[in-house]
This record gives sequence, C-alpha cells and structure tokens, in this order.
Amino acid sequence: MNVKNAMLALFVGCSSATLATENPPPRPNIIICLADDLGWGSVGYNGAKVIKTPHLDKMAAEGARFDRFYSSGPVCAPSRASILNGRHPSRTGVFSTSMGILRPEEITLPEVLKQHGYVTAHYGKWHLGMMVEGTRNKTRIYSPPSIHGIDEWFTSEIKVPTWDPMIKPVNFEGDETWRHGWRAIEPGEESEPYGTTYHTHNGIATENLSGDSSRILMDRVIPFMEKSVAAEKPFLALVWFHAPHKPVVAGPEYAKMYKDQDWFMQQYAGCITAMDEQVGRMRDTLKELGIDDNTIVFFTSDNGPEHNTPGEAGGFRDRKRSLYEGGVRVPSLMVWPNKIKEPMVIDHPCVSSDYLPTIVEALEIDMPKSYTLDGESFFPLLEGKEFQRSAPIGFDYWEQRAFTDNRFKIYQKTPDSEIELYDLINDKYEEENIADKHPEVVARLKKGFDEWFSSCKDSFEGKEYGTESLEKTGQKWADLSVNPKLKKK
Repeated sequence: MNVKNAMLALFVGCSSATLATENPPPRPNIIICLADDLGWGSVGYNGAKVIKTPHLDKMAAEGARFDRFYSSGPVCAPSRASILNGRHPSRTGVFSTSMGILRPEEITLPEVLKQHGYVTAHYGKWHLGMMVEGTRNKTRIYSPPSIHGIDEWFTSEIKVPTWDPMIKPVNFEGDETWRHGWRAIEPGEESEPYGTTYHTHNGIATENLSGDSSRILMDRVIPFMEKSVAAEKPFLALVWFHAPHKPVVAGPEYAKMYKDQDWFMQQYAGCITAMDEQVGRMRDTLKELGIDDNTIVFFTSDNGPEHNTPGEAGGFRDRKRSLYEGGVRVPSLMVWPNKIKEPMVIDHPCVSSDYLPTIVEALEIDMPKSYTLDGESFFPLLEGKEFQRSAPIGFDYWEQRAFTDNRFKIYQKTPDSEIELYDLINDKYEEENIADKHPEVVARLKKGFDEWFSSCKDSFEGKEYGTESLEKTGQKWADLSVNPKLKKK
C-alpha cells in the first residue's frame, strides 16, 4: 500500500460515533460552484451597478455571505487545486496557470468523500493537467479528473468562449478588441473552430455544445444529480463555470438586457447573468428533487477580475495576478438550509483551501494528522461560535508574498522589496502603508510567513509523499516560485 492509499484508508476508520449509529442522518450532498475571473464587486449583492445576478443575490439573502473570502492564488489553477486538496498551491506545486499539475499523490476532497459512499463529478474548466496521456506542454502533464477520485466529468482543459464555446468568428485576427470577446455568431454567419475540446469520462463530447457555456454545463449537472438521487447516493458536484473569463460572448437575449451599455459590457455582463440563471436552475432542480434542504451549495470565484475588462473588484486594490485584496478577495456564498436557518454575514477571513477541512468537519470525519493542510474549518462560524485561525493565511505568487491575520496584512512585491503593512479592519482598501508605525507587527508576520513558506518548500520537495510525480514535471521550487527570472537563465 503506497503512502496515499494508506492515508486515505484512515478516513474510513475515523468517522465519529455519531455516524456509526444504526440510523445515521443522510449525508448532505455537496456542490461547489466556481466562477472564472469574477470580481468581488461584479455581483448584485456586493453592489454591482450594472450586472444583474438575481439568483446569487437570493443565495446571499438566504444563506451565509462571506465578505472576506480569499482565493488561495490570484490566478486560475492555484486556487482550483486548493479547493480540492485544502493546501496552498506552493505546497503542492501548482504555482501558476499552466504550470504544474495537481499531483496524483495529493489527497483530494473527491477521494475522501468516495471513501464514505459519495459519487463525484466535475463539470467545466479543469486547468490542473492534461486530459490525454502522453501529451506534455512544459510542466503541464497528464492529470485528468479520473486520477483524483472523480467518477464522471465533462471538462475542458482551459478557457472557452462563454457562448458557442466550440467556434469563433472568421477574420478577427489583428483587431485588438477581439481578444476580449465578440457578439454571438448569428446563424449562417461564417465561423471557424476555436480549438476547444470537452473531455468526458466516456471520451470526447460531440453533442449539445452550442449556446451558453453555463447552460451546456448545467445540462450535464442535472442528470448527474437525478441519477444520484435515484440511486440513493450522496453526491459531490464540482461545477466550474467559464464565465466571465475572456473571450466573453453573451447570447442575444442576454446581451439585450444590457443594450444601453457598450458592446463589451453587453457581452461581459450578459455571460455573468447567464451563469447566474443556471445557478438558479440548479437550485430549482434541488427543490424539485426534494434534496435542497440537505444539499450544501458553495459559490465563489477563482480570483479577482481580469485587467481591461468591465469586471469590478468592489473598490479593493488591484486585480487578477496581484496579492493586493482586489486580486484575491472574491465573492463567496453558502447555502445549507438544514444547518443555516437564518441569513448570516461572515467577515472573518476564510480562504478556498478551507473548503476541504470545513466539509470534513461537517461530515464528522477526522483528517490524518500527518497530512499538512493550510486550510482550516470555518464550520464553527456557521454555528455562531467563536473561531480564530490557528495561523494567518499565506499567499505566494511568483515573487509577490502576502500574509494576513484577522486584522493586519503584510505585502511584498518581491522578496527584496519593502514590506508593506495594512490594517484591513480600518483600511480594507489598502490605502495607507503603516509599516513604519508598527514594526513589531511587521516582524511578527514576516517571521510567520518565513516559517510557513519553508514548510511549503519541504512539502513540495517530497517530505510528505516523495518526488516521483515532481520528477516527471521537471519543476524546481526556485524556478517557479521564488524567482521566475531564473527560468530564463
């Protein structure tokens, strides 16, 4: 038995006595919805002035709204990995987009839940490795959902247009605006392949690939839920939308909702509203199936809004690829009617790597102590209890570093640059650097960051499960994390 299988076996024998009764309560179904590049301020409940998200607004009014929720990284792949394994991307080697894979030795949420009778599925953007064995692109190698405990999937490796995801207009090269998106291609209008492929557990998808990308995903999610209910199996569904990652394209009816806006906002806002509509459709289906009360639905984004788009960071500083708040503070919601009886607003710092430990605690499963997690369970907050993180939240992206506790945050643009300090309680937009006023806080957080960062390096280099997959990727810690300029030498 290898290290991973031995550790997974611990989950089977570590359920609490509550779950060992003759008639245990039914396991909750779990759905994790993830938007792509959706900024904190690009949803109605966070004050969006133009973009309409009525179904997300309803979730916010009914469940838990997290006002200080972070993605583990300021770009796509790192935060996606953290959702699945509860660990920081620098610990596991998913340093940036298209660099590194979710290594097969990692214990993932789907694998844990399968040990307890769940069926698991993934729909949408994967971006954690290649789907076809034998292909290789730099350090992106074979790592499909199947080797991470996922039973069924309908998955693209990377981005797709948000409407008609298989095609693009002809003759748009050279027009700078086209890289952002385009209006929906009309019937009979000339088009060409975009280069997109949807991979499934049964091969390459060839049907139902036209129209809204969010609807295309939900057309697969709903049958999976129905089948799971019929089989009396609890399920985990990872629903990872493509919207509003560029190229943004809105269907005519969605663009028309924003006819008073410029063409880019029509497409951008339209694809978000279309995604929102599918969230509502999903929740309606849960009610029709009679499982909405016992289904946990999470919604968040993988990072802040892309530059040069109409996306809003809600006033927070900077955007995607930055470790200032605008790059990593993202919208976050949770509904679970059996547990969350009244709407609540949570302003305690939480992060995408918290999902795994929170779900594990909700199911009363113990994590093996030898497995280092960066996430912590925010389950006590849902019960109205006091909760303090055992350690600040660490961030590392290329040469940027950040470390934040409940109040203070340090930030460095590079390891050799000035350390900045912000009081996020009294200055959430990071407008005043107060490092000179609180050198003791800077020293405390810097020491904590260095210790945490060193532990990430130890994990990456094989302290927990060896280096077999690491050697296949050819990754080096210094090349990809500490100083990307070393790659060019």
